[in-house]
Amino acid sequence: MRLFGGRFTLSPINRRRWRNFKANRRGYWSLWLFVILFVVSLFAEFIANDKPLLVTYEGSAYFPVFVSYPETEFGGEFQTEADYRDPYVQKLISDKGGHIIWPPVRYDYRTINLNLPVPAPAPPSSENWLGTDDQGRDVTARLIYGFRISVLFGLILAGASSVIGIAAGAVQGFFGGWTDLIFQRFIEIWTSVPTLYLLIILASMFEPNFWLLLGILLAFHWVSLVGLVRAEFLRGRNFEYVNAARALGLSNTTIIFKHLLPNAMVATITFMPFILNSSITTLTSLDFLGFGLPPGSASLGELLAQGKANLQAPWLGLTGFFSIAVMLSLLIFIGEAVRDAFDPRKVMQ
Repeated sequence: MRLFGGRFTLSPINRRRWRNFKANRRGYWSLWLFVILFVVSLFAEFIANDKPLLVTYEGSAYFPVFVSYPETEFGGEFQTEADYRDPYVQKLISDKGGHIIWPPVRYDYRTINLNLPVPAPAPPSSENWLGTDDQGRDVTARLIYGFRISVLFGLILAGASSVIGIAAGAVQGFFGGWTDLIFQRFIEIWTSVPTLYLLIILASMFEPNFWLLLGILLAFHWVSLVGLVRAEFLRGRNFEYVNAARALGLSNTTIIFKHLLPNAMVATITFMPFILNSSITTLTSLDFLGFGLPPGSASLGELLAQGKANLQAPWLGLTGFFSIAVMLSLLIFIGEAVRDAFDPRKVMQ
């Protein structure tokens, strides 16, 4: 990619790859759909929230989604934050000619609907589009927030583990010999550690959270790309252009980053969507088993566990199943399109 005439232009090989990617219509449209869903989920607070987007009161504008206002700000009696779902607070605002603009879903992932007409879990209704769980929390809101945290967790885990795995594989493959041998024995020992048992032990010692869980999984997840990158470097380190670079006096770092790594990244990038898929599945599985995010967090795995525990409420299990199935299917289709894009046998005219 280079800057030409004030705009970026792709090199011929990258244009060919982009055409190959677009030729896989299923993967191309899956990418757009996944990006749209992810971008929308990033603004979850503006889509599903128990706080209004805008409140007008006595000629002034308030933004509760950004700022916490006490009830006394609207003529109430308490200094605590106003509960805008309370009919009393709503009446205080409307009596002064004010207006409340709500997000499409008037619940966040922690809000409990205390006015359910039936015992929780309640079935889908005009108030709760996908029903509620067994604690009275809105399933739609938990689905939106759960999708966001699952994708963010997967992206961070896949990105960080790929960086570490590529670096480790590059060092092994380029230097070979004792460096490769010792590193391989270490990886064999490291991968034999039972990750699930370790998570169970740590969960009993510490309260799990997003970053602790990410760190533990990263410690074991980075080996996924080591073998692939190692093989690419072992294959390419004795090529003639690499020997010529050594003869010209180029440093090992320059040879690795400029000559070998770009070729190794072709195969690596092909696996990235599948690694992201695996990262999301890992978090979902841990949440389903109860060893994932803290209790009460928005989680697709916890939604599946709710469905398993409440077979009389099929909307819980169906919502969790279809949301995970659609998300992972989109990633698989994207991965197939990326594989086609980097396949040198596919030449589009």
